Amino acid sequence: MPFSSLGLSPRLVTALSALDFQKPYPIQEKVIPEVLMGKDVLGIAQTGSGKTASYVLPVLSLLEKKETKRNRAIEALVVVPTRELAQQVQEVISHFASFLEPRLKSMAVYGGVSINPQMKALMGVRVLVATPGRLLELVEANALTLSEVQILVLDEADKMLNLGFKEEMDKIIALLPSKRQNLLFSATLAEDVQSITSLILKDPIFVKVEAEKENLDLISQTGYFVSEERKGPLLRYLIKHNDMQQVLVFTSSVYQTENVAEKLRKNGIQANCIHSKKSQEARTKALKSFKEGHMRVLVATDLIARGIDIQFLPFVINYELPRSPKDYIHRIGRTGRAENPGEAISLITPDEQQHFRVIQKKMKKWVTMVDSESIDLRGF
Repeated sequence: MPFSSLGLSPRLVTALSALDFQKPYPIQEKVIPEVLMGKDVLGIAQTGSGKTASYVLPVLSLLEKKETKRNRAIEALVVVPTRELAQQVQEVISHFASFLEPRLKSMAVYGGVSINPQMKALMGVRVLVATPGRLLELVEANALTLSEVQILVLDEADKMLNLGFKEEMDKIIALLPSKRQNLLFSATLAEDVQSITSLILKDPIFVKVEAEKENLDLISQTGYFVSEERKGPLLRYLIKHNDMQQVLVFTSSVYQTENVAEKLRKNGIQANCIHSKKSQEARTKALKSFKEGHMRVLVATDLIARGIDIQFLPFVINYELPRSPKDYIHRIGRTGRAENPGEAISLITPDEQQHFRVIQKKMKKWVTMVDSESIDLRGF
C-alpha cells in the first residue's frame, strides 16, 4: 500500500515521494488512516518500528487544513519522557513541516537548559513536544496555554510511567480540554499503561505491530575501540585503507552530520550529508547522487536514513551509536540486502562500550572487536 492511499495531504505525499520513502511501515499503514478520521489510538510498537511518523504525518495533515493562529495556544501536544526523545521527535516534525505551505511552526521544550529562550520562542507554535516538568513550568509562567489543545500524543508512555511522571501527567491532563483526540504509544501493554489508557483514551483503536526482523546473516560486523579524539581520523583511515567507494555513515545529531562530512571533504574524501535542516532540494539531490554512486560518502541521521534503501550498499559505519538496539539493527540493515553481503563497522568510545554490549545482547550476535590503538593514524 503506497502512502498516497492513506489519506495524507498532497504536500506530505509529495514530500515522502521526494525523499524516496517507498512504502509505509506496518504501524504507519494501520495508524495514519485512524488518526485522520479523528479516532483515539493505542499503539503498541517498539522503537525503530516507524511509530513517530505514524502520528506526526497525520497530525500535520490535520493541522494543515486549519487556519494558523499567531498566539501561544498550542494545538497539538506531544509529551515524551526525555530530552533526547523530545529532540528526536521535533526533528521528525520539523523535517516534514518544512514541506507545508505556509510552514507549520513546531518546537521542543525540556529541562536542563534555560527556560527564557523557550518562553520567547513559543509565539505561533502549533505543535509542541515537551517533557512533563518543563511543560508545567512554562504553563505556570503563562508562557503558553493548553486550553486549545486538539490532539494529545503520549510517546513511550510505558517509560514515562516507569520513570515516575504520574503526578505531573495528572496535572497536565487536568489542564487540557476534555474534548480532544488522544494518541498513546508504548513498547508494551503493561498494567501501568492500561491504567492511564482507561483514563485518557475514549473508545480507542488498538494497534499492535511486531517489529520486522532484519536478516543479519549476510552482514559482517566489526567494532573498533577508539578514543573520542581519534574517532575522526579512524573513520577517514577506514574509508581510504579499505577503498570504500560507497559508504553510509550514521551520526546521532544534525550538528555531527555536518561536522563529519566537512572533515571528510577537508581530507580529500568526497562526502555530503542530509538532515532535517537542509532544504528539500538539497536533501533530494544528495540522496540521488549517493544512490547513483556519484557521491562516495553520505552522512545521515536515523530520521533521514529511513528513506535510504539501496539494494547493493556495501558499507555502513556507525560513527555514533543510536540510542536503541532496534535502531542499530535498522541502520546496519541498510547493507547486506538482496542476497549481497555487506559490512557494518561501529566506532566505540569508552563511554559507549556498555551500551554496545547491550545492543549486542539484544541482537543476539557478538561483534568482532578491534583495538585501534595500534593503527597509525598520522596523516588522517
